[in-house]
Amino acid sequence: MTPLGRRLARRIRTQGSLSVAEYMTACLFDPAEGVYTRADPLGREGHFTTAPEISQMFGELLGLWAGACWQAQGRPARCLLIELGPGRGTLMADALRALALLPAFLEAAEVVLIEASPGLRAVQERALAGRVVRWADSLDDLPEAPIFLLANEFFDALPIRQYLKTPEGWAERRVGLDEAERLRWGLSTPLPGHPPGLTPAKQAAPVGALVETCTAGETITGEIGRRLRTHGGAALAVDYGYHPSTAGETFQALARHKTTDPLSEPGRADLTAHVDFEALATASGATAHGPVDQGRLLQALGIEARAQTLKAKATPQQAADIDIALRRLTAPDQMGRLFKALALTAEGAPAPPGFPA
Repeated sequence: MTPLGRRLARRIRTQGSLSVAEYMTACLFDPAEGVYTRADPLGREGHFTTAPEISQMFGELLGLWAGACWQAQGRPARCLLIELGPGRGTLMADALRALALLPAFLEAAEVVLIEASPGLRAVQERALAGRVVRWADSLDDLPEAPIFLLANEFFDALPIRQYLKTPEGWAERRVGLDEAERLRWGLSTPLPGHPPGLTPAKQAAPVGALVETCTAGETITGEIGRRLRTHGGAALAVDYGYHPSTAGETFQALARHKTTDPLSEPGRADLTAHVDFEALATASGATAHGPVDQGRLLQALGIEARAQTLKAKATPQQAADIDIALRRLTAPDQMGRLFKALALTAEGAPAPPGFPA
């Protein structure tokens, strides 16, 4: 067992079983042994690779998406350009480079990165050297202003809870210990009534169904929605997930780019769950656009034209790499269909680029 696993076993032995959310939080954000605090989890040497690391085109197009929304909403003189969970800072670096085409937006926007990991903040600072950027722990730390917000593979890493519908009622899935002191799955006693935060579809799930909730994600989108309703702006979340809301287990672990048992390597494997886009949209209280497939969004934003422009000045090998990246980001059998994009705006705001009016 990993060092974090041994500590969690001691915690369970003395304090009782953990919810899936408590287990995820420890595995991802433990100050000494969490996936996001002890090392860089991205790239070939990490556990997974995100779209901004595949090609500069992704961040460039999302940056220009934010700039176009700013223009469509009357070019407010002061606003916030926010990224949630900015990884290595690659997306924001590419976005700001592309936004040089819209200098008035860069003049109006304060760039803010919401990042919990001190290690990743240092990586982001290097990627954005020479840029005026500030970091914050949460949206609550930011001033009141129009927001133009980007979140790529952010919501999938937020802690979830899982519930099983039994003949006696709902029971929460928990992490406990077996006779050999190894981590194992268990269930709570039946709960009185429905668990909090279930969508109608999940409430109506049949006996034997497992459902997931993400209170943290819904709280964050609630704050995003409040700011959009009050001040205007737009938000774009790109992630793997599902719509409409439905029952089913999506909790998974990735270690060194391969799936693994979520209980086998605490602190050494990335833990995620698919995003319930319907639940996020409802919790926001804002006007939802989409979700649409990532491939469809990128095509609408002009990724093929951008690829051709890049290839015009590329070596043959670079051109081949651009074609590979384009396919990986947009093809239905790659990331193009699995990943989806949800946009949020205030009621009455223009439909964002890439989303039906």
